[in-house]
Parts: sequence; structure tokens; C-alpha cells
Amino acid sequence: MTFYRQAAAVALQGMLGLLVWAGSGVALAWGPQGHRVIASLAEQQLTPAARKEVARLLAAEPGATLVSVANWADEYRSAETAAWHYVNFPRHVCVYSAHRDCPDGACVVEAIAQQTAVLQADTSDASRLAALKYLVHLVGDVHQPLHAGYRDDRGANTYQLQVFMRGSNLHAFWDSGLLYALNEDAAAVTARLSSQLPPVADSLWTAAEAAQESCRIVGMSGFYPPRRVEIAYIRRFTPVMEQRLVRAGSRLAGLLNRIWK
Repeated sequence: MTFYRQAAAVALQGMLGLLVWAGSGVALAWGPQGHRVIASLAEQQLTPAARKEVARLLAAEPGATLVSVANWADEYRSAETAAWHYVNFPRHVCVYSAHRDCPDGACVVEAIAQQTAVLQADTSDASRLAALKYLVHLVGDVHQPLHAGYRDDRGANTYQLQVFMRGSNLHAFWDSGLLYALNEDAAAVTARLSSQLPPVADSLWTAAEAAQESCRIVGMSGFYPPRRVEIAYIRRFTPVMEQRLVRAGSRLAGLLNRIWK
């Protein structure tokens, strides 16, 4: 009976966490905790050359790490950069078209390409540091399924639902609610997911491919719950959410490793 009492206590703690989250108004990709997990997973996979250059750029801000700057792009989001955090597809059309889906280059796919180019350019360290901060964050964003969701509901921002008797929307729930349900801090999540890191080959990727993957997840049967999130939904999609965190961390490391071979 002790095991079942402990399991029930953990489930209750997760539900209480979700109640707190549902009233918090959080609506940032993965939330601060998710971006810290991604950055921490990426740090573990950097090559010595990439680790050295990352440390050199971050030295301009004493004490800074990839983890500490992972949410900078949200904290300093402006009208100009707001659209860099997502891309919207026509419903059930998960094939990226720059002309259709990213007018004027203002979407997460093109922003990743632009900031990668800045990081590779012979320009000031200040510009390259800003590009690094953007990449740490935007690579995480493109792996959040609803940051590559459908245009007609603004990535499910307008899809209203209830989470344990509190009003929210599906986009916000995927940003932070699923992580809150784990009832673990960023360090604990990172430690557990570290054993799931994919092989080096997975570092070969493009932002368009990552966005299309996210869009296909949104198109999965049952992804849109019937206006109320139940425990069964959390159990089904938590492994999907964790896989996206792991893949984002590995791919971020792969991108930085390629930049600084």
C-alpha cells in the first residue's frame, strides 16, 4: 500500500502544480523551465571547440551560461522580434513554404537561419553574443509543437479549455502546463532526460524540418482535447513533450558544434 500512497501523492502534487500554473497566465514557449532544460542538455553535448567559443562570448556577461541566457529572447522580446518565435501553417499542411508561411522572413525558421549567419560572420562579439542568445532560445521554440501550429487558431492560442477547473488555452498548456505536471525542477528533468540523448547523427537538421515535425505532432489524433485536459491526455503527451525537449537540446548542440568545428 505504501507504493500506491506515494504514487497518489505524486499525482496530487502534479495536479496542485497545474492548478497554480493554470492561474498564472504563463504563455512563453516551453516556459522558463523548458528552455533551461534544453540549454542544459545542449551544454552536455558541446565539443571542446564549441564550448570554448561559447564561454568566450558569454564572458562579456560574468557568470552567464547557456542555461542562464536561455530565456533572454523572451525577456527582451519586442514588436520587431515577436514573430521570430513561431511559424504558422495552413491547417493540415505541414510543408514549409517561405513565401506563404514566413512573409518578410519574420518567423522562427528564418530567424534561426539569420542568427546562425550572424554567429558565423566576421562581426563584433556583441552581435555574435546576441545571436547566440537568440539561437539558444529559438531552437527550443521551433521544437514546441504549437510554435509551428495552425494559422487559423494562432497556434491554438484561441483554443480555450479547462485544466483542473481553471481556464486556459491549449498553447499555454503546452508551453508550461505539461512540464508543471511532472512536479520536477529543471535540474531533475535534465538529469532524467540526459539518458535519452540521441546519437550525434541527429544533429544534422534544418529549422524547416523541425517546424514540420512540430506541425505533424499538432496533427496527431487526439492532440486537441475536447475542451478539458484529463490525466489521460497528460500521460499520453508527456513522452512526446520530453522527446521534443531532448531533440531540441541535441540539435542546438549540433548546430553550435557545426559553427565551431
